[in-house]
Formats: sequence, structure tokens, C-alpha cells
Amino acid sequence: MNTDPIADFLTRIRNASSAGLKMVDIPSSNVKRAMTQILFDQGFITNFKFEEDGKQGVIKIALKYNPSTKVPAITKLQRASRPGLRKYSGAEEMPRVLNGLGIAIVSTSKGVITDKEARKQNVGGEVLCYVY
Repeated sequence: MNTDPIADFLTRIRNASSAGLKMVDIPSSNVKRAMTQILFDQGFITNFKFEEDGKQGVIKIALKYNPSTKVPAITKLQRASRPGLRKYSGAEEMPRVLNGLGIAIVSTSKGVITDKEARKQNVGGEVLCYVY
């Protein structure tokens, strides 16, 4: 049994991206769906589709690559908060990833949002991961 589903989500995307795969299938959950939507909105993935498959469902993610150099759009996925050491941040101390070029995905009382949205809405929360 997987004890950290968010780390599993990030690892599957990281491994598929480094292997050059076009698609990756990930078991679904509400947080993973929100994170997938954020990755799509920020331009890190090409497309995604939620499929109901029995009790849990599957997220099919189409990874994005540079058409000429075949370099993945996601160069780094890093887990910030983990089960053994949670990382919380207020709206004022929200981390800036690569001076604003990357994003931090934050779980707040308003839902799972990016660090820029959290600053705009003036809410803090648990920093789940960094993407750039």
C-alpha cells in the first residue's frame, strides 16, 4: 500500500517524463485531480482526462515536450511537504519558485491552488510541491 499518494503522483509523472513517454496513467483522487488541473492551466502538461474505472478512477495525462528539442516541459517536480514533516506557509511567507518562473502547489482552505493565487487571495496552507 502506498502511504504517500501525492509523492506517488509526482514520481509517476517524473519517471514518465524522463523516459520520454507521451501518456501516463495515475490512480485518481480529489487532490490529484486538482493538481492535474493546475499543471494543465500553467502549461506543464498538454492534456488530461479523468476516467471512472471501478471505485477509484484513473487520470490519463498527456505530457508536454518541446517539439524541436524533445525536452520535457517539466524539468523538476519536488515534494515540499511530506507525511513525516509537513511544511506550512502563510500568505506573506509563500515561497517563490525560481523567482516566479516555477509554481508551488498549495493546499489551502480555498482548495488546492498555486502560490500566486494564494498570495492574491491572502491565504496560507500546506505547500505540497514545487514545479518548474
